[in-house]
Amino acid sequence: MKLLNQEESKRICDKVMALSRADECRVSIDGKRTGNIRYARNSVSTAGLVENTQLTVSVAFGKRQGTASVNEFDDASLEKAVRRAEDVARLAPENPEFLAAIGKQEFKASDTYNANTAAIDPDFRADVAAQSINAARKQNLVAAGFFTDETGFQVIANSNGLFGYQQQTSLDFSLTVRTEDGRGSGWSSSAVGDAKRFDARGISDIAIEKALHSVDAKALEPGRYTVILEPAATSELIGRMFGGFDARRADEGRSFLSKKGGGNRLGEKLFDEQVNIWADPWDKDVPVLAWDSQSMMPRQRTDVVKNGVISSLDYSRFWAQKQGKIATARHGNLMIAGGSKSLEELIATTKKGVLVTRTWYIRMVDPQSVLLTGLTRDGTFYIENGKIKHPIKNFRFNESPVSMLNNIEELGRPQLIAGDEVPYQMMIPPMKIRDFNFTSLSDAV
Repeated sequence: MKLLNQEESKRICDKVMALSRADECRVSIDGKRTGNIRYARNSVSTAGLVENTQLTVSVAFGKRQGTASVNEFDDASLEKAVRRAEDVARLAPENPEFLAAIGKQEFKASDTYNANTAAIDPDFRADVAAQSINAARKQNLVAAGFFTDETGFQVIANSNGLFGYQQQTSLDFSLTVRTEDGRGSGWSSSAVGDAKRFDARGISDIAIEKALHSVDAKALEPGRYTVILEPAATSELIGRMFGGFDARRADEGRSFLSKKGGGNRLGEKLFDEQVNIWADPWDKDVPVLAWDSQSMMPRQRTDVVKNGVISSLDYSRFWAQKQGKIATARHGNLMIAGGSKSLEELIATTKKGVLVTRTWYIRMVDPQSVLLTGLTRDGTFYIENGKIKHPIKNFRFNESPVSMLNNIEELGRPQLIAGDEVPYQMMIPPMKIRDFNFTSLSDAV
């Protein structure tokens, strides 16, 4: 099915809501065209294009709700979906936290569509694979990568007059390069809004260099070290902290932002003064939808942490009403302030430390303190007197992002990180952190 324009989407939503006999009706449409190419061992394994448009209708009789989805848009299919949702609603128990649909809203559009990215075709994807595979082969290395691009639109509407339509595009690429004997491994990734700014060869060269220089890794005694975490490594850890900013979790004692005896720690200084975090749907580098698809509320620019102080918490409509607060839309992106230094400049100012390319296999140890455990991978190096001295074996670590953000020595230049591994699109800097806790060695590369 073709991607729908705003007029077509509005017509379908109006038709669905007119069919409903329930007390209220909410409609969302998600359409996308996703292209991809995947390769391993220097050979393309899969490539394809998937197109789908799905409509979800949710109705309510009092506090009883029902939902149904359909990807066929003829009149009979739309009516069948509405009736199915109504049947489910009549059978469902009452939801004690149900709130009626919000009224009509004004959405300030964000620039989430890029024509260059929308124009990506099979030749473009094949060239991405060819560039990294050929570069790896020249060095007798083995490349495995995944490139995906997406063009689509999202729609929300309800029977109270709300309607929103927005087009979106995205591009994401990750690459792992290994030596033929498996003793060296390097990784790199890229997420950009404009395909013209995407540099497949440059990203490949980073992974190739790390693979070549990670051979013959030496063992370093576990312990607490100054570390430089590249943005991808940092995002995997910091990203797991933001669930704790949910006001309900904090108020109910289930978050690191819970206060002993009840309440939350809004307004308290919990991090180093260098820590500034905010959300902005209209950010030029990380634009996201102007609304939160779950609550259908408009997003706003919001300070999350200001100079180390907790500046805001996320209030769902239900919890805001219960606590007498103002409800907030969920963030779609997060920006973490940094400095102007490159990764190389951070290394140059480090007397002794460890450079971490990537973290993975991360698990929560203690939700109350956000204590995490995981492993380093794909290029871990020992730094001495401002230079990378040699590769080192990977570590297991036990560390909390809350502690990390209190142990900042220096922040580098922020970089866009996106993809399935992180909960938000993020602009995040490389971070130099003191006293990072490595607990044991790992033989994995």
